[in-house]
Amino acid sequence: MLLNEMLKTMSPSGFEDEMRALVLRETQGMERMVDSMGNVIVHKPGRGKKALISAHMDEVGFIISKITDSGELRFKTVGGIETTVMAGKRVIIGKDKIKGVIGVKAIHLQGSGERSAMLKLTDLVIDIGAKDKAAAEARVSVGDYATFDSEPVEFGEGLLKCRGLDDKVGCAILLDLLKENTRLDLYASFTVQEEVGLRGSMIAAARVKPEAAIIFEGTTCSDVFPTPEHMTVTKLHGGAALTAMDRAAVADRELFEMIVDLAEKKNIPYQIKRTTMGGTDAGSIQRSGAGVRTAVISTPCRYIHSPVSVMCKSDFYAASELGKAALKELEDWEWRH
Repeated sequence: MLLNEMLKTMSPSGFEDEMRALVLRETQGMERMVDSMGNVIVHKPGRGKKALISAHMDEVGFIISKITDSGELRFKTVGGIETTVMAGKRVIIGKDKIKGVIGVKAIHLQGSGERSAMLKLTDLVIDIGAKDKAAAEARVSVGDYATFDSEPVEFGEGLLKCRGLDDKVGCAILLDLLKENTRLDLYASFTVQEEVGLRGSMIAAARVKPEAAIIFEGTTCSDVFPTPEHMTVTKLHGGAALTAMDRAAVADRELFEMIVDLAEKKNIPYQIKRTTMGGTDAGSIQRSGAGVRTAVISTPCRYIHSPVSVMCKSDFYAASELGKAALKELEDWEWRH
């Protein structure tokens, strides 16, 4: 499964080199370019509408900010990661794949105030087993990137866990869609730096200037805790997730309704996201140039932005099938307004 290979790459925002190399390998023989930001843009020329499909190559991670005299590494987050999912986790650092662990003061050494306080980033260090600063500097530098050390594992009823599902699920779907025959003038953008401000997609969309765009994402799933029904966002085994609105974009209503109709006609499992939290590259693509009609098709992921994000393979396949159906429908689609 190509997705599993993607999940083994390290690609925190600004350091997408491994994922970019994999995408370039998988698109050999196609018309493509790497722009100044590092986005990969693939073009399948056609005579129909100019359409863009997009997913981001980057994932959340860490960047080393200081090496202490005793050899521990201080770090900052790249993208949104809660401190509660960091302590005690294994990490990999930089191109040399240096192994480390995120350490916190043992409970035996904490005062009562520390035990009840919310864990802060300054309470944590990365330990690479260096005896002092010089030993650490021989292996790691300030500015090096890091990710959780997490391998893809299949478990349960068709589930897959790993870090980085957001948004390597989307990248895998794009590569699948590029195999389809279409009359569309089709572009696929594998974008960078989504997790730190939707940056790469802004440049890619400005270059392509599409009439319509469909963004493929990994989205929040919160179906395992005692959460009110209207706050569950999405559910595993519920199918592809469609976004009506979030903090970054409002879906084009005609495009959104067309995708819903296709899902129902073709019996492709789908669900509508129930909150308007978060944002995707649709936000920057929608507002690029003179404006772009956008829609988002996502794969629900539990424990997103953690080392153990979990997806359901049937939801992933539903998102891919719905994407294929939408591209086919767009070939002859006429906008009402």
